[in-house]
Amino acid sequence: MKTLKTILVVVAVLGTFMVANAQRTVVKTYPRQGTVVTTIYRPTIVVHKNRNFYYSDGIWYSAKGRNYVVCAAPVGIRLATLPRGSRVVYVNGRRLYNYNGIWYKRTGRHYMVVTV
Repeated sequence: MKTLKTILVVVAVLGTFMVANAQRTVVKTYPRQGTVVTTIYRPTIVVHKNRNFYYSDGIWYSAKGRNYVVCAAPVGIRLATLPRGSRVVYVNGRRLYNYNGIWYKRTGRHYMVVTV
C-alpha cells in the first residue's frame, strides 16, 4: 500500500509539472507602423537611397530625432539574411519569402524587399 501511495504522489507531481509547462504560450506582437520607440535591440543599419533604415527582429524603423519610428519595409532594400520564421511561398512561379506581411526575393547572396 505504501508503494502505491508513493507511485501516485510521483505521478501527481510529474503531471502537475507537465501541465504547468504546457500552459506557457508565447505570443509575439509587432508594433503598428507609426509607433515611436526609444530603443531597438541590436539593430542592423541598412542604407537605402541615402537614408538610414534600422532593422531588428523583422521590424523596420526610421530615425526621428533620438527616437525610432516603425515604418514599412522600403521596396528594393537588401538584407543579407531573412528573419527567423519566414515562410517560402511560390507566387506566379516565383519563389518568394514572407515574414510578417513583408515579401522578400532572393537575389544572389541577398534578399530584396519586393511588392506582390
